[in-house]
Amino acid sequence: MVDSLWAPRLIASDIDGTLLDKNHRVTKRNREVIARAVASGAYFALSTGRPFRWIAPVLEQLPVRPVCVTSNGAVIYDSAEDKLLNVHALSPAAITEVIAVAQEVLDPLGGAGFGAERGGTSLADPVEELFVVEPRYSENALFDGFGVVSIDELAAEPAVKLLIRNTQFSAPELYDLIAPRVDPTVAHVTYSMTEGILEVAAPNVTKRKGVSWLAENFGIERSDIIAFGDMPNDIEMLSWVGRGVAMGNAHPAVKEAADEVTMANHQSGVAKVLEQWF
Repeated sequence: MVDSLWAPRLIASDIDGTLLDKNHRVTKRNREVIARAVASGAYFALSTGRPFRWIAPVLEQLPVRPVCVTSNGAVIYDSAEDKLLNVHALSPAAITEVIAVAQEVLDPLGGAGFGAERGGTSLADPVEELFVVEPRYSENALFDGFGVVSIDELAAEPAVKLLIRNTQFSAPELYDLIAPRVDPTVAHVTYSMTEGILEVAAPNVTKRKGVSWLAENFGIERSDIIAFGDMPNDIEMLSWVGRGVAMGNAHPAVKEAADEVTMANHQSGVAKVLEQWF
């Protein structure tokens, strides 16, 4: 039953597997309900593992240019002003420690490649400075647009996200191998896809931290926030907000953490929920 006296004041939505359909498009139904929500006075924010430089194709499909939680909460990005508002980075010492752990575990199992997302200042920054990888990671890169550096150079500067890659394993398998060995006071480990890539951030840096920053700066209570997600990197966010919604296609652990489960991403599951109020 819908509480007619309550409506979310902040809507935080993951992108891939959540707001986008299987063709990487924001459905008409999702787009229209977001427009109605914003017109009624609600805030809308993307909350994604993507770096801020990868959200432009999504923003082009939206009726609003929001402040966004990117890099799993490490970067708060004002898409209207092309400006970073808040950044939490892994220190070089933490990066070095996590790389050492991953190498110890994975070297006997085919090794690992490493990449680092650096904070930057805006979309004007050269992409090869925002994302750097060491040679092993670059051998079978999934996309273009990165700088290649030595492993020592990669670890020498702060990064908002460290990537650990071994495609012989799935991400859940890599997580089980690596995460228990990483001190949570040094770094936070998660994943947002099934392919063999782990995402490492500074301690306690998650989408929850990013959304809580938005709530504080917008003057919104957590009880007035609704959030949508589908993968383990969404769990902290969904567990913290007033109403956490897992997609029908979500990872089982995400469904368990959420307050409710909506339809799948390709069925406009975000709109299915928001249409109760907007």
